Amino acid sequence: MFAEAEIKQAEMESAEMGSAEIKSRMTPRPVFCVIEKAYRNRDVAEEVCAGRFTHIGITLELGVEPDWMARDLPADEEWRIEWSKFYYGLDLGHALRETGDHKYLRSWERLVRTWIDQVPVGFDTSDVTGRRVQNWIYAWNLFASSPGFTGLAGGLEEQITTSIAHQIDHLRNHLTPERNHRTLELYALFITALALPEVDRDGSLNEFAIAELHRNLMSDIRADGVHRESSTHYHMTVLRSFLGVRENARRFGLALPDQYDERLEQACEFAAHCHRPDGLIPALSDSDTGSYGDLLELAASIFSRPDFLYAATAGQRGVAPRKLFASFPDGGYFIQRSGWGEGRDSFGDERYLIFDCGPLGDGGHGHYDLLNVEIAARGRPLVIDPGRYTYSEQAPNWRRWFKSTAAHNTVSVDGLDQTPYRRGKPKGPIAQGRFIKRLSAPGFDVLCGEATSPAYEVVHTRQIFFIAGEYWIIADRLRGARPHRFDLRFHLLPESEGHLVIEELRNNVVARTPECALVFHSASRVKIEQGWYAPTYGIKHTAPVVSLPLDDVTQADFFTLVFPLKPGRQVPVFQVHSHETEPVTIFEISNPGPGRLTTDAVAWSESKESFALGLFNCRASACWLRKSAGRESLRACDVRELRWVSGSKALFFGSENPARWVMWDDRNGITLDDGREL
Repeated sequence: MFAEAEIKQAEMESAEMGSAEIKSRMTPRPVFCVIEKAYRNRDVAEEVCAGRFTHIGITLELGVEPDWMARDLPADEEWRIEWSKFYYGLDLGHALRETGDHKYLRSWERLVRTWIDQVPVGFDTSDVTGRRVQNWIYAWNLFASSPGFTGLAGGLEEQITTSIAHQIDHLRNHLTPERNHRTLELYALFITALALPEVDRDGSLNEFAIAELHRNLMSDIRADGVHRESSTHYHMTVLRSFLGVRENARRFGLALPDQYDERLEQACEFAAHCHRPDGLIPALSDSDTGSYGDLLELAASIFSRPDFLYAATAGQRGVAPRKLFASFPDGGYFIQRSGWGEGRDSFGDERYLIFDCGPLGDGGHGHYDLLNVEIAARGRPLVIDPGRYTYSEQAPNWRRWFKSTAAHNTVSVDGLDQTPYRRGKPKGPIAQGRFIKRLSAPGFDVLCGEATSPAYEVVHTRQIFFIAGEYWIIADRLRGARPHRFDLRFHLLPESEGHLVIEELRNNVVARTPECALVFHSASRVKIEQGWYAPTYGIKHTAPVVSLPLDDVTQADFFTLVFPLKPGRQVPVFQVHSHETEPVTIFEISNPGPGRLTTDAVAWSESKESFALGLFNCRASACWLRKSAGRESLRACDVRELRWVSGSKALFFGSENPARWVMWDDRNGITLDDGREL
């Protein structure tokens, strides 16, 4: 909220604008509403008609002519912010269209009129003003398109139009300097210019909004398509505005600047790939989870992309995307997916992992989560990002917990955050992520990244191996110069509580739920802690955390097998052969496949020296050998040489220029990289 002096100044500005009489038409021109499908809740409409408002999990009875300046609202300012944005106007508009009951319109009219009467222009921050103006126009359009609509009551059309003109004038002169708030504020200018041309008689507002929206698109969406704040939630929020501009421009016959479509389509590419197989996004860096299939459907129509439509409809329409292993190196997100529902598994049952190995993100939304992963399989998340929960720092400061390194699926060092905590934008040095490499072959993908922190001198390297589209190996290496406490952590869903058990299996310790086994090689101690999961802002649930602490060591290696379980499936045996003096680490996994005699051997080499894997001699960066029911197959990446001799059979591959991948099996022989994207 503004100070009294600022409110008085805003009132003066409003009075000056009020000297110009603005004659409105009966209704605004219809505009495309990009959020319309998200706000069709009849229960919300009924509650608002009764004067009850629910935001961030808190319900207040305030009436339909409330005191908008009340000081006894919840301490978390987000409650008042959401209330003042008027999203519920769309729910009221849809309720009128469905029922014909004008109580929904009358409730909206009373709420809007009392807001105009009580709240001075400029009282809210610019982004809140922008959202409110958009939502007033959207709701007004909905009411006007309803059968039997004869106009707003008591001259409210002119009052609303005048108020919007005042708010837009203030907004244009108080735009947020950059990033997502500026985008939505500019979109409010754009929508107003289209819907209420009497507010933009010379067209300058529309021209300004289009030029600045394009500038924001080019500066805020990186070349790889990821928004500069590196938040999955805010990426989708910004994408709504940019897609809304594109669709409204098409409907109104407006030309957009060159390169607008190219950058926007790339942003939609990230949106399509970051959705999990269950249709929801991972809640990375100040995010809620949720589905944005409506945006992908819109993008499919705009860009004629049947793969976007396929992702939006869980494979019901369109054509499956080609990529399984998607990379977004500027934003630092890397995705592994077993398929798109065209093979043995349905769309929702496919395996999925997203790896965070990039910048903290501009602004204050970034969490301290370098090398964090989220993993899903069989229609649900297995390892989950806890989300954001709140922006409030009230005791016990949940804001700090949800941003912390310990609240993510990575390794914490000495209980410290990778970047020193601040509620908003960091000051001083921040943790740095460096993506090292990605190696891919059919059915085999390897990711490798590194994290360093200003809080400690330890270097954390993480390798992720995705095997046969079935399971993962995660190898964490931590190297320091003095003793530390390391803690490898995995956060699970609330539904896992009461079903998570810790058990020993040969040289492994297993944390097992009915859906997943986390198999740890040679773990000395595995604990279960209470954590939290917040699917939406203000709502949190208790959820278990699997913790592997290791005290007073200068270096550590953690090896984790993440294995989705089907009913009746046994937990595999996991062995690791690794030595500091040898250039290769070999993982052996027994009985991971559908047959009882399946074994996998996976090798990672950091040198150009030859190593043995089964009967093969390899000079490659990564290899995977599977033996099952008397058959063998091999995948190798970054291959310089491959030799195999068995009885009268011999195989040899060698090249001065390493092959991206080589594939061999005992029926089809050898296949080389064909240049396709995997």
